[in-house]
Amino acid sequence: MNAQILPVAGAMKGTRCPKTRLTSDGHTLTVTDNAGGRSASLSPASLYRYDYSVDGSGKRSRTLTGVAALDPDGLVMLDLPGDWHPPHLRNFSAKAGIPLVDGRNDSSARARRILAARGSGWQRFRGIPVPRTTKWNKALSVCAGIAGLGLMVYLGTIGMWGAWRSVSSLGRFLLEMIEAKWLMVVFSPALLITRPLLTGMHRWQAGRGAIVGPPGGPYLRMKSSRRLSVYRRTGVIAEVPVEPGTSVLLYRYDDLSGIFVLDPAGAPLLHLPGHWPPAALHRFTERNGLSLAIHRIPRNEYTTLATHCPQAIP
Repeated sequence: MNAQILPVAGAMKGTRCPKTRLTSDGHTLTVTDNAGGRSASLSPASLYRYDYSVDGSGKRSRTLTGVAALDPDGLVMLDLPGDWHPPHLRNFSAKAGIPLVDGRNDSSARARRILAARGSGWQRFRGIPVPRTTKWNKALSVCAGIAGLGLMVYLGTIGMWGAWRSVSSLGRFLLEMIEAKWLMVVFSPALLITRPLLTGMHRWQAGRGAIVGPPGGPYLRMKSSRRLSVYRRTGVIAEVPVEPGTSVLLYRYDDLSGIFVLDPAGAPLLHLPGHWPPAALHRFTERNGLSLAIHRIPRNEYTTLATHCPQAIP
C-alpha cells in the first residue's frame, strides 16, 4: 500500500521545517529533497526515530530529532533530520510494512552511536537550502559589519546600550528567519575581528599538531595527558580516557571513512565518521604519543567496531 509522510517542524527547536517527502511503495521507500533537488530509493530493514542532545548539555534547544533508515546490520542507509510526528510515522511504517524503532527515550550516547554507524552508500537529506556565500556576500558583510560597529559605538556614546541590545537581538532573529546569516556581522560586529582571529589561531594549533579537525568541529584536543576531548563551538561534547597503548585508526570502508579511537586491547572508545586528513592526524598523534594506523577494513570489522563503540559523534 502506498503511503506518504512529511516532517512537521525543523530538526532543532526554532529551525525551519525540511522540505522533505517520504513515500513508500511496498517495502521500497523513496525520499525527495525538494530544497536540494535530489531523491533516493531504498529498502531498509527498519526505521529509527531519534532524539538526542548534540552537545551533551541535555538542553531542549540543543536537541536534534529525525528518522534514520537502517539496514539488517543496524547500519544507517539514510538520515532524515526533522520533526516527524510520531502518530504519522507509526501509521506510515505500518502501511509500508517496515518496523519502526522509537528511540526518543534512548540515551543520547546510544542514539549517536547508531547514527554514526553509517552503511555503504550512506546519505543525509536535510531538506534545507544550502546557503551560498559569494564574493559579493563577503564584501557586503564586511561593509555591513563596519556599519554595525559604527551604530553600536554611536548608541553607546549617547547611553543607549539597551536600544543596541534590542536591535541586535531582533536583527539576529530576523536573519535566521530569512536565511541571511552572512549579514550577522551587522548585529554582532565583533565577529569582524574575532572570527578571523579564532580561525587563524585554530590553523596555527593544527599545524603544530595540538588539535586536529575543522574550526567549527568536531575537532580533537588532548585536554590532559590522560583525557582526549572532542570539541564543537559550544565546548567539549565527548571525552575518552587515554593510557599507554591507546591508538587511533583512520579507516576506509567502501565509500566511507572516519576514525576510531581504540584502547590498548583494540576495543573502540570513540567513533568519528567523516574526512580526516592523514597528515594532520599524523601530526596530532605524534605530538600526543598516540599510535596511528591507516588502512581499509572489511564490513564485518567495521560493523563490530561501529555498533559496539560507547561514544560517537555522527
